[in-house]
Amino acid sequence: MRQLVFALMLCLVQISAPSNARAQSDFYAPSGLDLRSGRPGTLLRIQPLPGAPDGASAYRIIYRSTRLDGRPIPVSGVVIVPATPAPAGGRSVVAWAHPTSGVEDQCAPSRANIFFNTVQGLGAMLARGYVVAATDYPGLGMPGPHPYLVGISEGRAVLDSVRAARALPGAQAGSNFAVWGHSQGGQAALFTGTLARQYAPELKLVGVAAAAPATELAPLLAADIDTSGGRNLTAMTLWSWSRVYNAPITAVVTPEAIPVVDELAGECIERIFDVFARLTPTSALERSFLKSESFATQEPWRSLLARNTPGLLPRGVPLFLAQGTADTLVRPQVTRDYATRQCRAGRAVELDWLPDVGHLFAARDSADAAVAWMADRFAGRPPPSNCVGR
Repeated sequence: MRQLVFALMLCLVQISAPSNARAQSDFYAPSGLDLRSGRPGTLLRIQPLPGAPDGASAYRIIYRSTRLDGRPIPVSGVVIVPATPAPAGGRSVVAWAHPTSGVEDQCAPSRANIFFNTVQGLGAMLARGYVVAATDYPGLGMPGPHPYLVGISEGRAVLDSVRAARALPGAQAGSNFAVWGHSQGGQAALFTGTLARQYAPELKLVGVAAAAPATELAPLLAADIDTSGGRNLTAMTLWSWSRVYNAPITAVVTPEAIPVVDELAGECIERIFDVFARLTPTSALERSFLKSESFATQEPWRSLLARNTPGLLPRGVPLFLAQGTADTLVRPQVTRDYATRQCRAGRAVELDWLPDVGHLFAARDSADAAVAWMADRFAGRPPPSNCVGR
């Protein structure tokens, strides 16, 4: 039992308090949101969010972003503004991309009573005077389905959160930004890096920081399918993609497992109690789940996994990677291989190894180093690189 709980905790983010969705339901109601005009990043709704640390001001926001098919979509999130005076050129922005919290709209991090504990490095970022923009991603907060581990969707939402932060009255946010994410958020950060110049050319991305990012999705799912965390990850991915891409989930999941996958999809991962609540359905997946564990080689899943595996960052976009050596979800060798490919393509990569650290704590234990690395990028210092395999 204890090993099962630990495996789930490695896979899934903990938000420190239960969601407060009922109290905030009016704010998240899609009625009254005008998507007919405005550019991506346009603010549609703002609500003060109490409890920000260090005298900062925080706001729940809903802003316009872009669906996979190009149509406008509302996305929710949070913007935190430091209490210190803004510099003459405006405040730098850090876009925080969150790890897994669930796949249905009630699982948005911005709905949690204690949101601020989820943003690793928040205090250090505010102390340096940065505005922090934290998207929920599409389908979390606002009506779903959430495109879980869909890189383009995540990246657009992150970029539009920076635009929204710049439009927030009083934020005084400039055009310089960095992106910082963990796990699912690490994948989002990497896709943000690949999309930024084309999708948001008015913004200046100074660097991408990612802790234990989901990079090679096919090996990730295949390697972890025999673990409790891996079965949860695969179940959420198949559930989401069957709705986002109309991929045939019944072709790869047994009939007996479909209700279990639906049950897991309806539960958020916000508290330790939620991890315990997932034990029974997760155990059911041990008895019956996939028709074939080689589903990743079958179409359309094979092409979808490749499409959502991040590629090379553009030239001139430096990369910080943090990876725990004890991570059993995102395997250290996978992150090393991803870094090596970036290095061989001439990218500047700083790979920070975290001895004996598992998946859950990769962002927590690398946050200080990541914030310091981003600070140097904002200051215009040459990016360091400990590349291997050039």
